[in-house]
Amino acid sequence: MEDSWATSQAGLGADLHLDLPERGAAGVGAALIRSLRDAVRGGRLAPGTRLPSSRSLAADLGIARNTVADAYGELVAEGWLTARQGSGTRVAARVVPPEPTPPRTPPTTEPRRRPTYDLRPGSPDVSSFPRAAWLSAARRALTAAPHDAFAYGGPRGRPELRRALADYLARARGVRADPERIVICAGFKQGLAVLSRVLRSAGEREVAVESYGLDLHWNVMRRAGLRTVPLPVDERGARTDELAGLTGVRTVLLTPAHQFPTGVSLHPDRRAAVVDWASRTGGLVVEDDYDGEFRYDRNPVGALQGLDPERVLYLGTSSKSLAPVLRLAWMVVPGHLMDELLAAKGTGEWPTGGLDQLTLAEFLESGAYDRHVRGMRLRYRRRRDQLVAALAEHAPQVRVRGIAAGLHAVLELPPGTERSVLQGAAWQGLAMDGLARFRYVADDDDDVRGDVRGDAVGDALVVGYGTPPDHAFSGALEALCRALPI
Repeated sequence: MEDSWATSQAGLGADLHLDLPERGAAGVGAALIRSLRDAVRGGRLAPGTRLPSSRSLAADLGIARNTVADAYGELVAEGWLTARQGSGTRVAARVVPPEPTPPRTPPTTEPRRRPTYDLRPGSPDVSSFPRAAWLSAARRALTAAPHDAFAYGGPRGRPELRRALADYLARARGVRADPERIVICAGFKQGLAVLSRVLRSAGEREVAVESYGLDLHWNVMRRAGLRTVPLPVDERGARTDELAGLTGVRTVLLTPAHQFPTGVSLHPDRRAAVVDWASRTGGLVVEDDYDGEFRYDRNPVGALQGLDPERVLYLGTSSKSLAPVLRLAWMVVPGHLMDELLAAKGTGEWPTGGLDQLTLAEFLESGAYDRHVRGMRLRYRRRRDQLVAALAEHAPQVRVRGIAAGLHAVLELPPGTERSVLQGAAWQGLAMDGLARFRYVADDDDDVRGDVRGDAVGDALVVGYGTPPDHAFSGALEALCRALPI
């Protein structure tokens, strides 16, 4: 029987895990040699690492000093270790033989090139993350943090962040929110997943979704046991007037500020209609405030939640305004759902880091968040204008839509050309998505993306001009223009 013995020698300065027989058992010397050899071969003991003296290692392992000395001597003779007067025993510098090269097989398809440029939507320019300002906010937040911030947190999230968000959302997005109605989530997806389980437990079976959107979100709801039903989208946004004809549907997921991916804002008449529908039926509108903070040509469209906080659940995130890596999102929850939602979130959901919450709270309260968003709004607007100008010069036949807000634009193409343009872009080293990528899919196993009645856009590209870093944007534009039909 073998035991795992860990040593913490002063000479080595670190714990060393060795698999050896039980103390007093026969063969301990050979086992020590084998264990040290495996540690060197496997890279756990790097070349040049100083080993403890034979005396201290023997004391830590509870074996005879001569056993350790003999093991060291054997490994020195084999070339695994070196021993010099005054330098002690160290791991020898050994040349590790390269892994054998696998046999070359001819490729069956053209080799896939790594994209040089990326214009796929859904991501901000992460190179512009305000590192210095965030670090300053983190230091201030950590210094002022109460002791309970370092304990296990509750499902609502830190009160400091909920208070800061209540003020910001009311001021910037027109959201009517009490801090007690705000729940912090580890990203938009987690918030939607928790809500979907609550709805399913309450007896809901179906939820309406826009006929263009993210299959990631549809699949989150499906995994919770909900069936998704497509709601057509046209030049005025989702056809909310058709909700009344969807028997059994009492919940709808919308992106009213900037529909993803078509880029239109939900028309005021349809905003009023969907809130009226929810009020009459006892239904629920789930508002994904996608790109709500990035509007360029006129004042931002306020959140739908402000029309009826008891029938609209608001979902926001820092993924576009700051960076996806933060995994910080928030829900503003109607009162009748709060208890059930907190109960669901408190049963094993992955929590959001308390220190990141405190940092974002400080970032909001200090005004750094507003300054960052304003700066990025100017930067993204310049990119949008560059995109429009480049298309007007190189591809005037391509119509650009959805550019009043957000971080992406829709480029309408001649019928039947979407796939060939995407292939051309790939040969230019440019990663892009076509509009077909975001059309509603009936279920997870269906690869056919059929038309949905009422949709107004055919072949098109969805160009994420907010994605590349500044130094790569001009090159990405040039590659895009080369890929477009003349």
